Amino acid sequence: MIIGILSDTHDNLPRIEKGVKFFNRKRTEFVFHAGDFVAPFTIDKLNGLKCEWLGVFGNNDGERTGLKLKSLGRIRKPPLRIRLSGRRITVIHDRNTLDLGREKADIIISGHSHKAGISRVAGKLLVNPGECSGWLSGRSTVALLDTDKLSARIFKI
Repeated sequence: MIIGILSDTHDNLPRIEKGVKFFNRKRTEFVFHAGDFVAPFTIDKLNGLKCEWLGVFGNNDGERTGLKLKSLGRIRKPPLRIRLSGRRITVIHDRNTLDLGREKADIIISGHSHKAGISRVAGKLLVNPGECSGWLSGRSTVALLDTDKLSARIFKI
């Protein structure tokens, strides 16, 4: 299964739209957003995805009730734990708030740092897609995760 991952969109509608188009072109089967949507109006762009999506709240998501309602409950309090394609996946905004060694997951998805990275810790694949918004680094990035190969890649959009 190919899963799209984005985070830290911070209201940048043109970049969210680019991310959605990228995921649709790559025919992703599911998308995770690792937090910091910021305002509910960003959900309209995410609803352009041609697959199902889920997300978690980040530290800049102040209007949580609006985000939850607008997303029809797709945005949840972290950590989000789900099993997809036979893999245990945990989605959290700030990876530092999670005990990586004790977390029962094959894949841990996070954001918050605005720094893209893929690594392995304690047998787990850690994926941070970086920032989709590009506000902090000037680079807009997302990730694709292949659950069959248990691998991921970062893409500049």
